[in-house]
Amino acid sequence: MKKAGIIMIIGSLLLLGLFKFPLWNIMLGAPQYPDPLGMDIYIQGIEGVQEFDIQNIDGLNHYIGMRTIPKVEDMWEFRVFPAVVGIMVALGVIIGLLGFFGKLSYKWFLGWFVLMSVLGIMGMYDFNLWLIDYGTNLDPKAIMKLENLDGTPMSYKPPLLGYQKMLNFDVDSWPGAGAYMIFAGMMLTVVAFFVGKSAIKKHINAA
Repeated sequence: MKKAGIIMIIGSLLLLGLFKFPLWNIMLGAPQYPDPLGMDIYIQGIEGVQEFDIQNIDGLNHYIGMRTIPKVEDMWEFRVFPAVVGIMVALGVIIGLLGFFGKLSYKWFLGWFVLMSVLGIMGMYDFNLWLIDYGTNLDPKAIMKLENLDGTPMSYKPPLLGYQKMLNFDVDSWPGAGAYMIFAGMMLTVVAFFVGKSAIKKHINAA
Protein backbone atom coordinates (compact mmCIF):
# COMPACT_ATOMS: atom_id res chain seq x y z
CA MET A 1 0.00 0.00 0.00
CA LYS A 2 2.97 2.33 0.35
CA LYS A 3 3.32 2.79 -3.41
CA ALA A 4 -0.43 3.26 -3.80
CA GLY A 5 -0.43 5.90 -1.05
CA ILE A 6 2.37 7.85 -2.73
CA ILE A 7 0.54 7.78 -6.08
CA MET A 8 -2.65 8.98 -4.37
CA ILE A 9 -0.80 11.89 -2.77
CA ILE A 10 0.79 12.92 -6.07
CA GLY A 11 -2.55 12.71 -7.87
CA SER A 12 -4.24 14.89 -5.28
CA LEU A 13 -1.45 17.49 -5.32
CA LEU A 14 -1.79 17.91 -9.08
CA LEU A 15 -5.06 19.74 -8.41
CA LEU A 16 -2.99 22.60 -6.97
CA GLY A 17 -2.20 23.46 -10.59
CA LEU A 18 -5.66 25.05 -10.75
CA PHE A 19 -4.37 27.92 -8.62
CA LYS A 20 -1.73 28.70 -11.27
CA PHE A 21 -3.11 27.56 -14.64
CA PRO A 22 -6.44 28.29 -16.37
CA LEU A 23 -9.25 25.77 -16.13
CA TRP A 24 -10.77 26.79 -19.47
CA ASN A 25 -10.00 28.97 -22.47
CA ILE A 26 -12.35 30.71 -24.92
CA MET A 27 -10.97 32.34 -28.07
CA LEU A 28 -12.78 34.62 -30.54
CA GLY A 29 -11.32 35.15 -34.00
CA ALA A 30 -12.63 37.37 -36.83
CA PRO A 31 -11.25 39.05 -39.96
CA GLN A 32 -11.03 42.39 -38.13
CA TYR A 33 -8.99 40.75 -35.37
CA PRO A 34 -5.85 39.16 -36.88
CA ASP A 35 -4.83 38.31 -33.31
CA PRO A 36 -7.83 36.51 -31.77
CA LEU A 37 -9.35 37.78 -28.54
CA GLY A 38 -9.27 35.34 -25.65
CA MET A 39 -10.35 34.67 -22.09
CA ASP A 40 -8.58 32.38 -19.64
CA ILE A 41 -11.01 31.16 -16.99
CA TYR A 42 -9.40 30.36 -13.65
CA ILE A 43 -11.08 29.09 -10.51
CA GLN A 44 -10.35 32.53 -8.98
CA GLY A 45 -11.48 34.73 -11.88
CA ILE A 46 -11.28 35.53 -15.59
CA GLU A 47 -8.29 37.11 -17.33
CA GLY A 48 -7.60 38.14 -20.90
CA VAL A 49 -5.12 36.10 -22.91
CA GLN A 50 -3.59 39.40 -24.01
CA GLU A 51 -3.55 42.62 -22.00
CA PHE A 52 -6.59 44.33 -23.55
CA ASP A 53 -8.65 41.26 -24.56
CA ILE A 54 -11.25 41.62 -21.79
CA GLN A 55 -11.68 45.31 -22.56
CA ASN A 56 -12.12 44.59 -26.28
CA ILE A 57 -14.55 41.72 -25.67
CA ASP A 58 -16.64 43.91 -23.37
CA GLY A 59 -16.69 46.59 -26.07
CA LEU A 60 -18.02 44.12 -28.64
CA ASN A 61 -20.55 42.69 -26.22
CA HIS A 62 -21.94 46.14 -25.49
CA TYR A 63 -23.29 46.45 -29.04
CA ILE A 64 -25.32 43.25 -28.84
CA GLY A 65 -26.48 43.70 -25.25
CA MET A 66 -24.28 41.18 -23.48
CA ARG A 67 -23.05 41.99 -20.01
CA THR A 68 -19.45 42.74 -19.20
CA ILE A 69 -17.14 39.87 -18.27
CA PRO A 70 -17.82 39.18 -14.57
CA LYS A 71 -15.28 40.18 -11.96
CA VAL A 72 -14.39 38.07 -8.93
CA GLU A 73 -16.95 39.81 -6.73
CA ASP A 74 -19.71 39.20 -9.28
CA MET A 75 -19.71 35.38 -9.06
CA TRP A 76 -19.87 33.21 -5.95
CA GLU A 77 -18.05 30.48 -7.85
CA PHE A 78 -14.79 32.42 -7.72
CA ARG A 79 -14.97 32.33 -3.92
CA VAL A 80 -16.27 28.79 -3.46
CA PHE A 81 -14.29 26.83 -6.09
CA PRO A 82 -10.81 27.58 -4.64
CA ALA A 83 -12.02 26.42 -1.21
CA VAL A 84 -13.50 23.21 -2.68
CA VAL A 85 -10.28 22.44 -4.57
CA GLY A 86 -8.21 23.09 -1.45
CA ILE A 87 -10.42 20.75 0.60
CA MET A 88 -10.20 18.00 -2.03
CA VAL A 89 -6.40 18.31 -2.17
CA ALA A 90 -6.14 18.10 1.62
CA LEU A 91 -8.57 15.16 1.74
CA GLY A 92 -6.66 13.32 -0.99
CA VAL A 93 -3.33 13.84 0.76
CA ILE A 94 -4.76 12.62 4.08
CA ILE A 95 -6.24 9.52 2.42
CA GLY A 96 -2.92 8.89 0.68
CA LEU A 97 -0.97 9.19 3.91
CA LEU A 98 -3.34 6.88 5.77
CA GLY A 99 -3.10 4.41 2.90
CA PHE A 100 0.69 4.65 2.98
CA PHE A 101 0.71 3.65 6.65
CA GLY A 102 -1.94 0.96 6.06
CA LYS A 103 -4.57 2.70 8.17
CA LEU A 104 -7.39 2.50 5.62
CA SER A 105 -8.51 0.49 2.60
CA TYR A 106 -7.47 1.20 -0.98
CA LYS A 107 -11.19 1.61 -1.70
CA TRP A 108 -10.96 5.10 -0.24
CA PHE A 109 -8.85 6.09 -3.25
CA LEU A 110 -11.74 5.24 -5.54
CA GLY A 111 -14.15 7.03 -3.21
CA TRP A 112 -12.10 10.23 -3.57
CA PHE A 113 -12.16 9.80 -7.36
CA VAL A 114 -15.96 9.39 -7.40
CA LEU A 115 -16.47 12.45 -5.20
CA MET A 116 -14.14 14.51 -7.37
CA SER A 117 -15.97 13.32 -10.50
CA VAL A 118 -19.32 14.41 -9.05
CA LEU A 119 -17.93 17.81 -8.11
CA GLY A 120 -16.41 18.16 -11.59
CA ILE A 121 -19.71 17.37 -13.29
CA MET A 122 -21.51 19.86 -11.05
CA GLY A 123 -18.88 22.48 -11.88
CA MET A 124 -19.26 21.95 -15.63
CA TYR A 125 -23.05 22.10 -15.31
CA ASP A 126 -22.79 25.38 -13.43
CA PHE A 127 -20.33 26.73 -16.02
CA ASN A 128 -22.73 25.85 -18.85
CA LEU A 129 -25.63 27.57 -17.04
CA TRP A 130 -23.48 30.68 -16.77
CA LEU A 131 -22.70 30.55 -20.50
CA ILE A 132 -26.40 30.22 -21.31
CA ASP A 133 -27.33 33.18 -19.12
CA TYR A 134 -24.39 35.22 -20.39
CA GLY A 135 -25.31 34.60 -24.03
CA THR A 136 -29.11 34.86 -23.88
CA ASN A 137 -29.95 37.37 -21.13
CA LEU A 138 -29.41 40.41 -23.32
CA ASP A 139 -30.09 44.11 -22.78
CA PRO A 140 -33.32 44.98 -24.67
CA LYS A 141 -31.90 48.45 -25.32
CA ALA A 142 -28.84 47.09 -27.12
CA ILE A 143 -27.60 48.95 -30.20
CA MET A 144 -27.80 45.79 -32.33
CA LYS A 145 -30.78 43.42 -32.04
CA LEU A 146 -30.24 40.38 -34.23
CA GLU A 147 -32.87 37.68 -34.73
CA ASN A 148 -32.98 34.13 -36.00
CA LEU A 149 -34.93 33.28 -39.15
CA ASP A 150 -37.98 32.42 -37.03
CA GLY A 151 -37.94 35.85 -35.39
CA THR A 152 -36.59 34.76 -32.02
CA PRO A 153 -33.68 36.72 -30.50
CA MET A 154 -30.28 35.35 -31.49
CA SER A 155 -28.30 33.61 -28.78
CA TYR A 156 -24.64 34.41 -28.29
CA LYS A 157 -23.89 31.52 -25.94
CA PRO A 158 -20.30 30.35 -26.49
CA PRO A 159 -19.91 26.57 -26.86
CA LEU A 160 -19.16 24.66 -23.67
CA LEU A 161 -16.66 22.56 -25.59
CA GLY A 162 -15.50 22.81 -29.18
CA TYR A 163 -15.96 25.23 -32.10
CA GLN A 164 -18.91 27.37 -33.12
CA LYS A 165 -19.50 30.07 -35.73
CA MET A 166 -21.17 33.15 -34.23
CA LEU A 167 -21.88 35.89 -36.77
CA ASN A 168 -18.44 36.58 -38.27
CA PHE A 169 -16.59 35.22 -35.26
CA ASP A 170 -14.97 31.82 -34.92
CA VAL A 171 -15.36 30.78 -31.29
CA ASP A 172 -13.28 28.02 -29.73
CA SER A 173 -13.81 26.74 -26.20
CA TRP A 174 -11.38 24.17 -24.84
CA PRO A 175 -9.95 22.97 -21.51
CA GLY A 176 -6.91 24.82 -20.20
CA ALA A 177 -3.77 23.45 -18.60
CA GLY A 178 -5.49 23.33 -15.21
CA ALA A 179 -8.20 21.00 -16.54
CA TYR A 180 -5.60 18.61 -17.92
CA MET A 181 -3.87 18.61 -14.54
CA ILE A 182 -7.18 17.67 -12.89
CA PHE A 183 -7.61 14.83 -15.37
CA ALA A 184 -4.06 13.57 -14.82
CA GLY A 185 -4.44 13.77 -11.05
CA MET A 186 -7.74 11.91 -11.08
CA MET A 187 -6.33 9.20 -13.31
CA LEU A 188 -3.44 8.77 -10.87
CA THR A 189 -5.92 8.19 -8.05
CA VAL A 190 -7.51 5.42 -10.12
CA VAL A 191 -4.04 3.95 -10.66
CA ALA A 192 -3.51 4.18 -6.88
CA PHE A 193 -6.71 2.19 -6.36
CA PHE A 194 -5.58 -0.66 -8.60
CA VAL A 195 -2.02 -0.63 -7.22
CA GLY A 196 -3.44 -0.83 -3.69
CA LYS A 197 -5.84 -3.59 -4.69
CA SER A 198 -3.00 -5.58 -6.23
CA ALA A 199 -0.82 -5.08 -3.13
CA ILE A 200 -3.58 -6.39 -0.86
CA LYS A 201 -4.11 -9.44 -3.05
CA LYS A 202 -0.39 -10.24 -3.00
CA HIS A 203 -0.35 -9.87 0.77
CA ILE A 204 -3.31 -12.23 1.17
CA ASN A 205 -1.83 -14.80 -1.22
CA ALA A 206 1.49 -14.68 0.59
CA ALA A 207 -0.12 -15.18 4.00
